[in-house]
Amino acid sequence: MSQNDERYSKQILFHEIGKEGQEKLANSRVLLCGCGALGSVLAETLTRAGVGFIRIVDRDFVEISNLQRQVLYDEKDIEDELPKAIAAANKLRLINSSITIEPHIADIDHTNILKFAEDVDLILDGTDNFEIRFLINDVSLETGIPWIYTGVIASQGQLMTIIPHKTACLRCLIESVPPPGTTETCDTAGVLGPAVNVIASLESIQAIKLLTGKQDMISPDLTIVDVWDFSLRKMNLGQLKESSNCPACQKGERLWLTGEQGSQSVILCGRNAVQISPPEKMQLDLKEMESKLQSTGKVHSNRFLLKLIPYETDYEITLFKDGRAIIKGTDEISVARTIYSRYIGL
Repeated sequence: MSQNDERYSKQILFHEIGKEGQEKLANSRVLLCGCGALGSVLAETLTRAGVGFIRIVDRDFVEISNLQRQVLYDEKDIEDELPKAIAAANKLRLINSSITIEPHIADIDHTNILKFAEDVDLILDGTDNFEIRFLINDVSLETGIPWIYTGVIASQGQLMTIIPHKTACLRCLIESVPPPGTTETCDTAGVLGPAVNVIASLESIQAIKLLTGKQDMISPDLTIVDVWDFSLRKMNLGQLKESSNCPACQKGERLWLTGEQGSQSVILCGRNAVQISPPEKMQLDLKEMESKLQSTGKVHSNRFLLKLIPYETDYEITLFKDGRAIIKGTDEISVARTIYSRYIGL
């Protein structure tokens, strides 16, 4: 028995996967959008399962509040001020050195998502906001790449596998981004770690089915799980595509992919923080920025990011090479933009 056969021996014994399915996993390529709570469970599960190539794109860095539910990270990652994509890649390579992990510190938007989705077989939702999900949905319809939508709030998670032009898409189910205040968020309802683990595990199973050629075993359902109530519901969406008159999958509308919809500023759920993105991506010299900002507050940088705590304020600014900044200490976009302009001035 080869070393790889031994590594995956229990998975190969499962008759629905077998040796042939394991080889398909080894030759599969996945884009993981976001590596927070859902994404870190997905990344670890698929790494252990032997998916041959995993591209991880995440815009954020590791904080203490992540450790309650984001399974790949630890206190040393916080001490080292690591972006999540880098911290995740470091751990995953220790788990399985026979596959390729490709991390990117970036905010996924309409200008870069097609590049990230190039040459992959599946897109996985590890995000925490609907704008990126609608963008992924547009890309899936445009490229024919399947994707899996998931979300978790409080003790409840939901899951929907979308196979473009065959199943209903996300906009068949939800026409547009829910208006502010109309849905619960992690700020108002919290998030339980076990709910994340359960729904991400179900997403991983759907991913493994798709990647091993078992598409016929995926039913057109929206699955809703509540780990506190110990309940599971399935809503059959088999007729939704035909009945929805969907502007995206029936009429070809791509509002998020064209950039007609979507924001350059995002309130980060549960963080008392706002992400500000410049109109044009750039490549900053963080050491040079550190020198410029020395007189404004406590500042230091590493090769991934710069942190600034301005004098006599309660704000913390984390600046990335592409010009993005996460402003901690406010959930007001207008305030965050003012802070960004005052100190970064780009």
